[in-house]
Amino acid sequence: MILSNITVPLLGIVDTAVIGHLGSAHFLAAIALGATVISLLFWLAGFLRMSTTGLVAQAYGEKDYPQLAGLLKRSLVLALIVAFSLIALSPLIKNAIAYLSGSSAPVLAQAYSYFEIRIFSAPAALCNLVLLAWMLGVHYGKGPFYLLLVTNITNIVLDIYFVVYLDWQVAGAAWASLIADYTALLFALFLVFRLAKKMAVPLFLGGWFSRDKMWALLSLNRDIFIRSLILQLCFSFMTFYGARIGEVTLAVNAVLLNFLMLVSFALDGIAYASEAKVGQAKGQHSVRRINLWVKISVFWGMLFAFCYSVFFALFGSQIITLLTDIPEVIKAANEYLPWLIFMPLAAMSCFLFDGIFVGLTRAQDMRNTMLISALVGFFGVFWVFNAWQNHALWLAMTSFMLLRGVTLVVRYKQLQTTQQLLN
Repeated sequence: MILSNITVPLLGIVDTAVIGHLGSAHFLAAIALGATVISLLFWLAGFLRMSTTGLVAQAYGEKDYPQLAGLLKRSLVLALIVAFSLIALSPLIKNAIAYLSGSSAPVLAQAYSYFEIRIFSAPAALCNLVLLAWMLGVHYGKGPFYLLLVTNITNIVLDIYFVVYLDWQVAGAAWASLIADYTALLFALFLVFRLAKKMAVPLFLGGWFSRDKMWALLSLNRDIFIRSLILQLCFSFMTFYGARIGEVTLAVNAVLLNFLMLVSFALDGIAYASEAKVGQAKGQHSVRRINLWVKISVFWGMLFAFCYSVFFALFGSQIITLLTDIPEVIKAANEYLPWLIFMPLAAMSCFLFDGIFVGLTRAQDMRNTMLISALVGFFGVFWVFNAWQNHALWLAMTSFMLLRGVTLVVRYKQLQTTQQLLN
């Protein structure tokens, strides 16, 4: 799962690197704006992956194969409903980009171009979340690795071809990602059908639609959606406020957020494995195994976080120059690099315990701790230190990540003390 997730930031990194060498900051700013909006929408739908993983892992622990089939179908139907709703609402979302960012006309034109293409990858991208989650829930770790490898190789090759050789600029990066998403969907369906046949999961039996089970899925997804919405509001605030500070600041944050994405997906690799293992342990009604997997996850998370901080301290400047050759962006990005060196250590606990709470299907706890962390750790800190401009944004993001981890750890200890881990 670590190998799977560490490939994901390559999409954003390659997009940024290819566009970052077109010679103008407005191209890089545009892809930052367009990609942030797409990421916001798709990551808001991250509840599809989280709820599916937790419920599937628990059903797998109970060896309830009809339930495994029903969960897959219900989640895919929900994914398609959400995807086509996003496409229908895309004209309104497009207008919101200009209103919220206040960017220049050249930046907005390129951002619109990216958004108008990428939004049509929603059905594939959201179904891929469900299919990846299902494979993860049944402990098929190689499946997500193969899936993400196919997605990223396709995206990288097409990115270079469309942007560098055909000179399609920002639109080329969008087409590359769209084609990669649909290629991944076909491959994911193949993997899931093959795995279901091997496990004797009755995918084609009827009776999967139940009002009570669909409502239970929606209730779980509601709380995770709220949690994801709050998270994306914080990330989007960074991009849109950065755009108001200036074009260079927006481009700088686009470069530096790739560092955070790299950290998040590597640590999420451990968290995703925790989701599957903790969910299975809950399905087996074993508190001892839940606590065991939590301890193992924390050990590996601390190790990887420390390695990332050291790596960024040693090679952060070189990574920036790989992502862009625009002098003013390179100079400014190096000024904010210390925030990224400290970020892995500050953020480690929040990523890991997100995975643990997904496995426990404790969505309300995830929602509540995220709300506290955003109000106090992000917006509260930014309000106090807003005179620092972009430094205030990075201080707020660091505080936000740290407080998320602290509140989740405290809540886990409460559940442990009151013997509610299996509830």
